[in-house]
Amino acid sequence: MRAVFVAPEAQGCGIGRALMAEVERAAEGAGVAALTAMGFYGSLGFRTVREHHHGEERTIVMERPLG
Repeated sequence: MRAVFVAPEAQGCGIGRALMAEVERAAEGAGVAALTAMGFYGSLGFRTVREHHHGEERTIVMERPLG
């Protein structure tokens, strides 16, 4: 995973750390050897909007409508 975002008003409370710990725990429990965010977010209903390439690094922008 490249980034985890927490609402500014909730930052500094350990939410991001707790989210990542749970993701890793669940992945290890499922026998996953490495995490890639695209499949994870896709399974949550996010869709790819666009991709950016910076040398060998690829950034995938994804979104999921709310409501």
